[in-house]
Amino acid sequence: MQTGGPISISDPARFPSAPPDRADVLVIGGGIAGVMTALYLAEAGQRVTLCEKGRIAGEQSSRNWGWVRQQGRDPDELPIMVEALRLWQGLHQRLGDRVGLRQTGTTYLARTEADLRNFTSWLPHGAAHGLDTHLMSRAELDAMLPGSAGWIGALRTSNDARAEPWTAVPAIAELAVEAGVTICEDCAVRGVEVTGGRVSGVVTEKGRVSAPLVLLAGGAWSTLFAGNAGIGFPQLSVRATVVATETMPDFHAGNAADSGFALRRRLDGGYTLAPGIGHDFWIGPAAFRYLKDFLPQVRRDLRHTRLSPAAPRGYPDAWGTPRRWSLDAQSPFERLRVLDPPPNLARIERLRGDFAKAFPRLGRPAIRRAWAGMIDVTPDQVPILDESPVPGLFVATGLSGHGFGIGPGIGRVMADLMLGRAPGHDLSRFRFARFSDGSRIELGPSI
Repeated sequence: MQTGGPISISDPARFPSAPPDRADVLVIGGGIAGVMTALYLAEAGQRVTLCEKGRIAGEQSSRNWGWVRQQGRDPDELPIMVEALRLWQGLHQRLGDRVGLRQTGTTYLARTEADLRNFTSWLPHGAAHGLDTHLMSRAELDAMLPGSAGWIGALRTSNDARAEPWTAVPAIAELAVEAGVTICEDCAVRGVEVTGGRVSGVVTEKGRVSAPLVLLAGGAWSTLFAGNAGIGFPQLSVRATVVATETMPDFHAGNAADSGFALRRRLDGGYTLAPGIGHDFWIGPAAFRYLKDFLPQVRRDLRHTRLSPAAPRGYPDAWGTPRRWSLDAQSPFERLRVLDPPPNLARIERLRGDFAKAFPRLGRPAIRRAWAGMIDVTPDQVPILDESPVPGLFVATGLSGHGFGIGPGIGRVMADLMLGRAPGHDLSRFRFARFSDGSRIELGPSI
């Protein structure tokens, strides 16, 4: 089992194919949403090419917590997530511990009565989908987490799961190749071409690919890419810090979190730890452009956010990053192949202290590796899953930190949507136009 860390540009390319001249579908982005969509399209008989500017799963798809959770999902997202868990189970049967799926449950820990009331408000959503979700007493917590301190109860969904992001997504990409997908790493897509009012193909740094259907699944880069094509939608990115511990006693087999920190047991005997809901935000041009859209989220979450005046050079919303470029010249996606932000060391030290207070018998955990990722966020914290205003160009982005777990479900939905088939779920909550048609922004759950 790989015990190193998330994938970066220093890792050798696993999928060095050159793009073909033609495809039935071209997928932009090698995260879990793009890879899963490509797999399902190929299994439906489509000739699919996936272009990734850097490495498959090089950004948030290998930098996340590894949770496969139904608990706490937006009610409109939950049906897709329930399906995604079934799909994860099938992937694990095919790929084994490269996926590393374990149904060990998710537990949200309550420090206050207000936390418990908030958790209680979500119970009807879990019940509506037959989830094994229930409130836990302090006595039940004592039995599950002996020696822990600071919590008065919890919300638990025992059939939630965890998986191994560093190995799962590349393994799924290999399945996609076996199904006929051409995956091209180190191949940035500079932009789309439009003929007669609809998409006719893309221009990559390695040449043009003719394709009547294109999926933009570019994560934190999506809104920058779309803007150069004349398509606007509100999306920002936040930095989230994560650590992998050295081997530790198996004190909890599943996922758990409170407002201070989150944890997940890994197959290598350590834990993935993160500072809970805390994150960092670099202010850039998009922050001003989309401030009005994000105001409800800012009012709710600003106290958990550390602000900085400028992103590092080359980041999607850095002040110096071009917003327009020619398709016959180098694009921002070639200048920075993989977003690899430095972790917030102050948050890590605070995290270690919080962990030691909660688990005094274990003390401050020893850290094997620390990293960070950029999470693409929409104003309502649920994704865009829809055809864009340009016919033939579809968008799956803004997964808002929920993407790894729900990724297989997103891929299946987007494959059917692009093929003109019924997606099997009500996608009105995820429509492209919801930020421009006068609709009121409805924030996802805060638990």
